[in-house]
Amino acid sequence: MKKIQRYTVLPNIPKKLKPLLKIAYNLWWTWSPDALDLFRWVDTDIWEQTSHSPIEMLGKISPERFEELEKDEAFLRHLDTVHTDLEKYLKHPTWFKKTHGDKFHGKVAYFSFEYGLHESLRLYSGGLGILSGDHLKSASDLGIPLVAVGLIYKYGYFKQYLNIDGWQQEFYITNDFENMPMTLRRGEDGVPIYIAVEFPGRVVYAQIWELNVGRVKLYLLDTNLDFNSPKDQEISHKLYGGDNYTRIQQEILLGIGGVRALEALGEKPTVFHMNEGHSAFLVFERTRMLMERYHLSFSEARDLVSASSIFTTHTPVPAGIDIFQADMIATYFGEYCKKLGISIGELIGLGRLNPTDINEPFSMPYLAFNFADRSNGVSELHGKVSRDMWRALWPDLPDKLVPLRHVTNGIHTQTWLSDEMARLYDRYLGPQILDNPLDDAPWQKVDKIPESELWRSKERLRERLVSFARGKMKEQLKHRGASFSKITHVDEILDPRALTIGFARRFATYKRATLLFSDPERLAKILNDRDRPVQIIFAGKAHPKDDQGKKLIREIIHLANQEEFRRHLVFLEDYSMEIARYLVQGVDVWMNTPRRPQEASGTSGMKVPPNAGVNLSILDGWWCEGYNGANGWAIGSGEVYKDLDYQDEVEALALYELLEREVVPAFYDRGVDGLPREWIKKMKSSIATLSPVFNTNRMVHEYHEKIYDPAQVQWEELTKNDMDMTRKMERWKRFILEHWDSVYISNVYSEVNDQLKVGTHLEVNATVNLGEIQPDDVAVALFHGTMDAKGDIYEGERVWMTAKEQKEHGQYLFTGDIPCGESGQHGYAVCIYPQTKKLSRRFEKALIKWWVG
Repeated sequence: MKKIQRYTVLPNIPKKLKPLLKIAYNLWWTWSPDALDLFRWVDTDIWEQTSHSPIEMLGKISPERFEELEKDEAFLRHLDTVHTDLEKYLKHPTWFKKTHGDKFHGKVAYFSFEYGLHESLRLYSGGLGILSGDHLKSASDLGIPLVAVGLIYKYGYFKQYLNIDGWQQEFYITNDFENMPMTLRRGEDGVPIYIAVEFPGRVVYAQIWELNVGRVKLYLLDTNLDFNSPKDQEISHKLYGGDNYTRIQQEILLGIGGVRALEALGEKPTVFHMNEGHSAFLVFERTRMLMERYHLSFSEARDLVSASSIFTTHTPVPAGIDIFQADMIATYFGEYCKKLGISIGELIGLGRLNPTDINEPFSMPYLAFNFADRSNGVSELHGKVSRDMWRALWPDLPDKLVPLRHVTNGIHTQTWLSDEMARLYDRYLGPQILDNPLDDAPWQKVDKIPESELWRSKERLRERLVSFARGKMKEQLKHRGASFSKITHVDEILDPRALTIGFARRFATYKRATLLFSDPERLAKILNDRDRPVQIIFAGKAHPKDDQGKKLIREIIHLANQEEFRRHLVFLEDYSMEIARYLVQGVDVWMNTPRRPQEASGTSGMKVPPNAGVNLSILDGWWCEGYNGANGWAIGSGEVYKDLDYQDEVEALALYELLEREVVPAFYDRGVDGLPREWIKKMKSSIATLSPVFNTNRMVHEYHEKIYDPAQVQWEELTKNDMDMTRKMERWKRFILEHWDSVYISNVYSEVNDQLKVGTHLEVNATVNLGEIQPDDVAVALFHGTMDAKGDIYEGERVWMTAKEQKEHGQYLFTGDIPCGESGQHGYAVCIYPQTKKLSRRFEKALIKWWVG
């Protein structure tokens, strides 16, 4: 076979225009309207042809065009302005620097399987990736010391098109890494930096690509190397492609390879955040490295890893988790476990609920939960759903004590905000609305925006969406070989003045994309009302293996082809970040119809309020927290049904009722000046109450203050003085384990009488036998609250009890006060578990003991 010698051709940019490259190689441009305008100015046609990829575009610009730009004084001034803005952004004192200064000495490593940063970077499939990308952007805005790790996919996620019957088809296009805004990391000798990961019978190598996301670096691993076998090159070919063997290889590369990549690059993160369970194998590699570097035991190193590990779960249903059979884990980790000083059976047990159950498969979330001190869901409801879902990990803990809380997701507002609304906010709310990422106050000035200006801005955004949708529809029809007349008829679909509803997301069955189609005749009447027309724009992909999801898409297409729906119902193929931007900016209403409680968060709806849109949603995910009765509409009241068909029927009826009686009338009820004042009132409420809360600046700030910073403090405590505290903790744990069997609560009593009233306190006393263990080594807690019908404590609270006196050797009296905050039937229980400030939660949950009477 002939040998082909490779070489790379880079854009040849004149010296005067060199700042274009610096701007292009920092993804800050993706949320800078002026930078985006700059690239459009270079060549609008090529900008569109290259899917808005500045590096690829610059490589296609002719020398003649560059000469023109060199002589264009207006362009040069704009280039200088954008370049100066980037420099200011990178050097500007951040929230983190102002607030924490030199107090935080660590760095966070953020691991995710996908990143949605821009449509030109096909490294994402949906919500998880978009969230990861927005997380990095806000970490940059706030100045959080954070690096990110992922995989670079040669083909990324599939591109979608529909055949003439409306059935989803998939194809892949090659990502040209050299034409993407990233650079290959090389050593001082100019040779690419490689990391090696051991696989059964071979070693797989990966090179590292670097992307700059503002102040944050994102490192992506790539196995597409000639000296890897063709099969191993495929490891980083497709996102969510291949079989279970491909998946475990990708997750080993991400977790173990990712930690090694950070080491090879000289990065020294101290806190590790696993965004979903895909990267959970990193806990093994961190444990191995600590054991080797500091001569720690497995148990000592594990405690250190646990103290500095965070796990965010996004999955509200068991079907969404990664599970591998034990024999597969044994194949890939049979040799690796020796480096940890444990058997393969013990290693597999770390990914099980019951470590000794040989029939139980290996679960990536179980592995993450078993190592991470701090875990969270992604909305308040999802936190509760997750605690119920993973309840078996903490069988003896009441809900409030389970160490799995929540940090509600958000969106990077500047990425999703339209230029139209940005200018309006700048004019009436002040530039600090975007310049100060954590200042909520300006959002409360929304009422200062004149109703007419807000409405006209929204009308222009709707017109832009309709124009964009028509263009996409023409492209789709051309691809299907439609006739010229059918293509020209596209100009008749959608009305830029009509109430426009958007529905775009992954086409999983639980999201119920076709809930609105349960009564086609009733829907047709709503859409075709001559005086109050309504139109709906759909978009989204089904997983290639999800035929049920594909059937939902086909159902929409079949309905849209009927004459009564043709002008009012469209489906935009190949959902991307570009399509999402047009939709969330242009629609009047964002419709979301998941089957509660299966929506973990649902960030698509969060992108609508800053763009003066309103949500119409089931009370699931984030909307349970966001909805206040005035800022949108709720479908139902948060009910959960056992009969799913009945649930669909009830909620479809509720949706029709809302559209007919509230949504449509509010939009079309106009004053003499043509303004829908009730609608505008709802728009303003949506902006003011939701935009300052459901954003990633708030989210990342919350992660840092509640999770990253405490993890860093714990890391510093355990690692100072050559790991002295870590070794002391191991000795302490051994002592506790040796004597824990003698610990029990012998008696609990309180002065309960009929005269207990709201505003008083109930004193509770507990006699605790500790044996050789000291009171400072345990936590004794009162768990109290109202009683439910089953006699259990519902939504209880914890009160710490303190050691009041020593009654005799090893026996202590603990006391605590329960505040009587409300009337009703209440109860309490008392528990005890080992606790020290440096100890991980993983240890306390295993040894908790309750008073049993």
